[in-house]
Amino acid sequence: MQASDTQPIAAIATAAGRGAVGIVRLSGRGLRPWAEHWLGRPLQPRHAHYLPFPAEDGQAIDHGLALFFPAPHSYTGEDVLELQAHGGPIVLQLLLARCLQSAAAPNPATGQPWLAQLRLAEPGEFTRRAFLNDKMDLAQAEAVADLIDASTESAARSASRSLSGAFSQAIAQLRERLIHLRMLVEATLDFPEEDVDFLEAADARGQLAGLQAQLRAIGQRARQGALLREGLHVVIAGQPNAGKSSLLNTLAGAELAIVTPIAGTTRDKVEQTIQIDGVPLHIIDTAGLRQTDDLVEQIGVQRAWQALEQAQVVLFLHDALQAHDPASQERDAAILAQLHARLRSAGAAAASDAPTPVTAPDGMAAVPIVHVWNKCDAASDFRAAQPDALVLSAKTGQGLDALRQRLLQLAGHETVAEDVFMARARHVQALAEVGEHLAQAQAQLDSPAPALDLLAEELRLAQLALNRITGEFGADDLLGVIFSRFCIGK
Repeated sequence: MQASDTQPIAAIATAAGRGAVGIVRLSGRGLRPWAEHWLGRPLQPRHAHYLPFPAEDGQAIDHGLALFFPAPHSYTGEDVLELQAHGGPIVLQLLLARCLQSAAAPNPATGQPWLAQLRLAEPGEFTRRAFLNDKMDLAQAEAVADLIDASTESAARSASRSLSGAFSQAIAQLRERLIHLRMLVEATLDFPEEDVDFLEAADARGQLAGLQAQLRAIGQRARQGALLREGLHVVIAGQPNAGKSSLLNTLAGAELAIVTPIAGTTRDKVEQTIQIDGVPLHIIDTAGLRQTDDLVEQIGVQRAWQALEQAQVVLFLHDALQAHDPASQERDAAILAQLHARLRSAGAAAASDAPTPVTAPDGMAAVPIVHVWNKCDAASDFRAAQPDALVLSAKTGQGLDALRQRLLQLAGHETVAEDVFMARARHVQALAEVGEHLAQAQAQLDSPAPALDLLAEELRLAQLALNRITGEFGADDLLGVIFSRFCIGK
């Protein structure tokens, strides 16, 4: 714990802007004597006190509620004071400034400042202190931010479940089983005359198989939670007038993009997040891909290619009315060739920068491209050349359900169960590492002459990877990255 982690902190804990109620929150050791002196009355723990918040001249900045939570029975594990005032930005700024000013004033009994080190809180610092004071583990702390940022009802429920400790409990149960197996192996190393017979009698293989089955179940729930949190980035691409903007509008259920018969109407990318079965899909409509002398449209095409290089799924939209036009087919082929080249280049760059190999869902090495033929309402006898292509009408909605299901399939989505954990990419990666080490342990155990020291080492590495999820051995730099993304006052 750093010295700054012991200094008292203060911040506005409600969102910027006007509201009915705003909160100024303080946390630190020994807040009570200063707070009672400043507010002019005793503060009963966990009771709301209606009173004036006095300015330096004794006049009231505002009248509101003061709630005091003594350590360790508070959110941060320290003394916490919450001041609930009217939610005007100026009122809250005055109240926060007065807290800092009053805390720096001398204590009449000692002549020293009441709280000389009271300072403004950094983003996520209240939750960071809750973690450092063992009020929650790292997975629960991350769930606080995930609950705030949840974009769908399913994501909010999963984040709340992780915040309550469901994910952490599942990890703890897996860890306990892993530790027990490690103890057996370590005992065998201490008594080599027992060797493999001892492990056979203790059913080490059965225990390891049980561990792997439990890990798969947790991993599946975590992957679904990660999908609920991150969503899927889908980019719509194709020639001008293929119906890309119409498709975006139909999927979003709103007129987000301008639609006209004029080629090149869309000049810039238009983004919208929708949800299908609780899964957020970030849909991006792009400018039609073509050679043009229009400077503004050229910029739009360039931005379209940039969006495509970052896509997780590409919907390549074809015009069914142009299916038998050789010139249109030639343009589609040229765009596809360039798209494949750019996606391979972007994937190679991402893989070289990543600590682990970058792959698409289900082990696919490239971004999936879904061929979608639009305007089937005007070309009723149309048949797609690609066997896995989708045929639809953005105008009438025909075939859209099949597109939604294909997107969910590509995302690796399964029906959202009530026990899904809200998880992050680092959680999924850590669970994958645990699985790799358990697989190596299985290989050692199944070999004709098991190397028990290597078996013990693989189990130890599996536990270390598991510990990273809840922060049992979290590095300071990891904590800094996580909590810096929180909002101030949380």
